[in-house]
Amino acid sequence: MAESNPQTRYTANIQGEVDSAALYRALAEAEVNPQLAGIYKKLADVEDEHAAFWVGQLKKIGHADPSLTPSRRSRILAWMARRFGPGMVLPTINAQEQTDSGAYDAQSEAVAGGLPQVERSHARIINALAGQKGPLASGTLARLEGRHRGLGGNALRAAVLGANDGLVSNMSLVMGVAGAFANSHVVLLTGLAGLAAGACSMAMGEWLSVATARESFERQIATEAEELAEVPEEEMEELALIYQAKGLPEATARTMASQLITNKESALDTLAREELGIDPGELGGSPWVAAATSFGLFAAGAIFPILPFLFGMSGPEAVFASLGVSGIALMGIGSATALFTGGSMVRLALRSLAFGYAAGGITFAIGKLVGVVVGG
Repeated sequence: MAESNPQTRYTANIQGEVDSAALYRALAEAEVNPQLAGIYKKLADVEDEHAAFWVGQLKKIGHADPSLTPSRRSRILAWMARRFGPGMVLPTINAQEQTDSGAYDAQSEAVAGGLPQVERSHARIINALAGQKGPLASGTLARLEGRHRGLGGNALRAAVLGANDGLVSNMSLVMGVAGAFANSHVVLLTGLAGLAAGACSMAMGEWLSVATARESFERQIATEAEELAEVPEEEMEELALIYQAKGLPEATARTMASQLITNKESALDTLAREELGIDPGELGGSPWVAAATSFGLFAAGAIFPILPFLFGMSGPEAVFASLGVSGIALMGIGSATALFTGGSMVRLALRSLAFGYAAGGITFAIGKLVGVVVGG
């Protein structure tokens, strides 16, 4: 069955290529390593060529170049890359590249033009760059893995979700106490206590998590050092296999491994990175930085529900104002999640608002019930 409106598909493809080119150029501008900056520039140039390819397809069916500009999401990510460095947004871009790497497989025009192979190559390159340490992962936020480290080490995502934890938990707490008809001073005191307790709990959890990880990494590196000293031949064989797994010919892999193993310090550093996946210079980051960052993110979200009470408001007006301020913050956080999911900002903002208000409504109802029972 013939496609009824290829114009829509071509235009969507052009928008995607324009967004990617803008992001790669932003990464190139922000990257301090000239070699990596050169890679990003080349990727941007290829995306421009792909956009031109789809413009050509549009012209074939009688439509002019739409002259699209980068989307709002792309502009925000580009700004963050320039402001905080590539490491802040690279995991988000990588996740999108992996998702989109097969988007052209079912499009006959793209297949004829060789685009699917190039897109998969881009995905592999970005995946490799996203896995690097050093300049790509510099900065306090980029070191944050914390409670949400299972999300691919994405600092942006961890920051958003950390603030969301504080906002939703403290709003629910404030609404629960307000539902029990407690006076405004009690609500404020409870909210401040909830902020402090939650932030301290998050910080302690982060400190323990990162400190434990560091101790584990140190033990693994020490064990690797012992093996390197006692059985260097086996370690050289492991290195050769690792290099072969990365695509190098066996002879080249063995030559590189034999040359590297002669320098024990370099060999240990390479084995830790390649075999164990550990950066000896980082060891998972500082537990104190992780704790402080986690504390700050939780507190940043938890402060919103108590702002009206801090400014002296009381009674139902303070409760409604708290809901209003919290609602704005919830929508902001929901919109921010669109940066790393690629979804609709409006839809995600409304979803965040609905879930947050649902949690607050449940605790308010429980507080109301408890207040009636206790108050007689």
